[in-house]
Amino acid sequence: MSEGPITDTVTTDNGAPPEEAAPPAKRRMKRSTRIGLAVILVLALLAAAAFVAYYILDTRNYVTTDNAQIDGNQISVNAPSSGTLIDWRATQGSQLRKDAAVGRIQMQGGFVQPQMVIRAPADGVVAVDNGVEGAYVTAGTQLAVAYDGSQIYVTARVDETDINEVRTGQPVDIAVDAFPDADLTGRVLEVQSGAAGVFSLFPQANTSGNFQKVTQVIPVKIGIDDTHGLALVPGMNVTAKIRKD
Repeated sequence: MSEGPITDTVTTDNGAPPEEAAPPAKRRMKRSTRIGLAVILVLALLAAAAFVAYYILDTRNYVTTDNAQIDGNQISVNAPSSGTLIDWRATQGSQLRKDAAVGRIQMQGGFVQPQMVIRAPADGVVAVDNGVEGAYVTAGTQLAVAYDGSQIYVTARVDETDINEVRTGQPVDIAVDAFPDADLTGRVLEVQSGAAGVFSLFPQANTSGNFQKVTQVIPVKIGIDDTHGLALVPGMNVTAKIRKD
């Protein structure tokens, strides 16, 4: 006679099967915890609403770009002739005076080695020093680049989609990263006619043959009303907010 499958049955001492254990009761969240979470949620919603409102108002009243820098008219100091650079003084940060000697070029020529004085073409402060004393340079080599601190300005690059809102004379709020507590103002002096960075007037094509449009930026020259004595140096990053009419 075949036997059926053997199963194990657990019984209690009186022969009855044990009762199933009741699931653990869920702990209710404390009232103070619920209130705290509700407050946090409300504050988060208020902060989000404030940010959206600020963004809408800022977009309505300003054309804003952080693609901007302190700029200025370059003063280039070049080698007047070929020869060895000696007595070089136009180091970075030094002050130039128009027609003052900043170095000399010793020209090669047998027993006689005449020297030619290098003079500063204008007043300014040296921002880039390419001169290496004792090095041989050719005529026209750029030895230094200086800027006139009284003629610095801001070059802001505005998206082409916003450039119709920008016109000469508009007031500008200027924030320089290096001086976060300084509130500078200025005005739009010039809106350049060409886009910066990309010279092609046609959209570029990728390898699949599809055209890819790239948003261009238009350089805008902004004059600074008052530097308030700040040591503004070309190349410093700026955020410019151009007030719309």
